Amino acid sequence: MPQSAFSVAALQRRQTAIGTGRVSLLRFVHVEMDNSRNPAFKLRLHSEADFRDLTGATDSGVMTRASPEMTQTMIAAWPFKRILKSRSPWPGLAMLLAVSVALSDEGGFWVATFETDITIPVGHACMGGGVADAKEIVDPLFAKGFVLLGTSGPIVVVSLDWCQANNDSYDRWREVLAQAAGTKAEHVMLSTVHQHDAPICDLTAQRLLDAHGLQGWNCDPGFHEQAVQRTAAALKASLGSARRVTHLGAGQAKVEQVASNRRVVRPDGRITWERGSSSGNIYGAPEGEIDPWLKTLSLWDGDQALVAWSSYAVHPMSYYGRGGVSADFPGMARAQRQRDDPKVFQIYFTGCAGDVTAGKYNNGSPTNRAALADRLYRGMISAWQATKREPLRGVDFRVARLNLPVRDTGEFTVEAMQATLANTNATRWKRISAALGLSWRQRVDRGQPIDVPCLDFNGGQALFAILPAESFVGYQLAAQRLRPDSFVMVAGFGDGAPGYIPTDPCWRDGYADDYCWVQPMTGRLMLKALAEAMGVSGH
Repeated sequence: MPQSAFSVAALQRRQTAIGTGRVSLLRFVHVEMDNSRNPAFKLRLHSEADFRDLTGATDSGVMTRASPEMTQTMIAAWPFKRILKSRSPWPGLAMLLAVSVALSDEGGFWVATFETDITIPVGHACMGGGVADAKEIVDPLFAKGFVLLGTSGPIVVVSLDWCQANNDSYDRWREVLAQAAGTKAEHVMLSTVHQHDAPICDLTAQRLLDAHGLQGWNCDPGFHEQAVQRTAAALKASLGSARRVTHLGAGQAKVEQVASNRRVVRPDGRITWERGSSSGNIYGAPEGEIDPWLKTLSLWDGDQALVAWSSYAVHPMSYYGRGGVSADFPGMARAQRQRDDPKVFQIYFTGCAGDVTAGKYNNGSPTNRAALADRLYRGMISAWQATKREPLRGVDFRVARLNLPVRDTGEFTVEAMQATLANTNATRWKRISAALGLSWRQRVDRGQPIDVPCLDFNGGQALFAILPAESFVGYQLAAQRLRPDSFVMVAGFGDGAPGYIPTDPCWRDGYADDYCWVQPMTGRLMLKALAEAMGVSGH
């Protein structure tokens, strides 16, 4: 049978990422493949020295489709000797075997950035079905992230322009992205920005709704999987263009007239949590407990910044609930920063903002969206101008396991939630909330904890952690007190399943919202997990 073959001269040394870390493609060797029924590889090496070098020093290889661009990775992390003995599943296809050698001599860190469009289609539920379904796409929703290589295993950091990803939705995102990056699911640090004209996805909750004929009330599982797979494909494609990282940057600046706490004291002295995202300056109440600092971390190659991720604690809505899908004012501010310098990949995280909104400075007027975006953008600019760089000497990664007990009284018992879910006279949101609560209950009953991850740069110089769901801002401030000598950035809205997670003082002040499936007074558990993730012993 005729043979198909492709050969190429030595190519310039380039970097890529495979499996558990970074490798260098050193040379391409001629590969021929029989067009027979069960073809086998036939390697023609340029010299015996090549053979000794490759078989003696190599422990991983890459197959690349034989095309002019040679861009599509097909197989990664196969032992070289196994390749010599294996049969190809692609008969008649000429291929290049790029033999790779781990860069133990160079060390260092590398980063690959990725993004993809994860905008819900018109007709999809917004805020999990709690507000009007999508009627128009005002601006797109994105997944934006990076993969950090050179650690004990690749670390994926990603922010979604979604309201929440709960339970098995959150698990699915992490599992698929981990597979694409060649790492473990616990090494995927994922958070949602929490815009409300965007989806809440809980696949178990939707299955419970399906059983009552309520398809699509919470989310569309088919679209969900498409979004996950598109993002994984973007991540995987980015690995071939990873850039060297030499420095870490950190800067912060105050944001003016954006954030205010939900908690207000009425003129009669009664404490309420009635200040929403667009309630306006009710009672002339002060801002209350907030974290005024926007923080930005960045990775650099020499003098060139590669990626910057910023975080600020405020609910990210100006006006919403009318069916206009949008990344809202944080998306506008992030996009403007990206236009400022296209070479620096911009990511935004919402901090622990369960009890923080723009309400004092926002009455829901559409014109306020641009005003809030400009104030947040100016905070980003100031934090960037305040950024100081240090050589990146080391990266540690820790994960704490958090077990939060269920709220199990009154309408939160299993029996009550099952009854509400089955009640055809209950409102759509009541039935969806019951399904969300039951999904959380199933997760807790099977003993599955929540991961609290933390990236630790330069032995505690800077830390980036993610707390679950709508954690209150008091936990973010507590994290800073745990490491007072460190630059501490904490995002909220990791796994969204628990709903609101108030601090103990808020419970004592009478907090009683029903979008909360955890027992009161869980502050000790939250702080213990935070301390463990941040490397604080004896807390």
